[in-house]
Amino acid sequence: MRGAVKNRNIPKPDIIFNSQKVEKFINYVMQRGKKNTARKIVYTAFDLIKEKTKVESPMEIFDAALKNTGPTMEVRSRRVGGANYQVPREVRPERRTYLSMKWIIEAAKAKKGKPMAEKLSEEIILASKNEGEAIKKRENVHKMAEANKAFAHFAW
Repeated sequence: MRGAVKNRNIPKPDIIFNSQKVEKFINYVMQRGKKNTARKIVYTAFDLIKEKTKVESPMEIFDAALKNTGPTMEVRSRRVGGANYQVPREVRPERRTYLSMKWIIEAAKAKKGKPMAEKLSEEIILASKNEGEAIKKRENVHKMAEANKAFAHFAW
């Protein structure tokens, strides 16, 4: 087991929703240091979520999407006696949120022909309903872990 990371940078809560998760999400959406553009994209996406789902707070849907897309198991490559094995491992909570945010953003970027905010809002809504590309990605990761369960004894 690895030790706890002592000096992890914790982002300050975002302006509108006062949530660290949203600020982290904005940081992951950001490209080339353009944080204001990333903020615009995320907040517009949240407004679109509010419109489409007719919910008071889009944070509920965002949290549900993160919870649904976060993997519990993943495979890590391990070299034992000259052979590489895909060893299933449990995913740490920080990595789980990182992967779910990354997969949602990647799925949104993969769509074509719409503004990023629109694609992001659609993907978050789909993820909250257990549908969409990010959920497929999680299912694939879980299938890989399940298929390689025989090598679990290499995890030490």
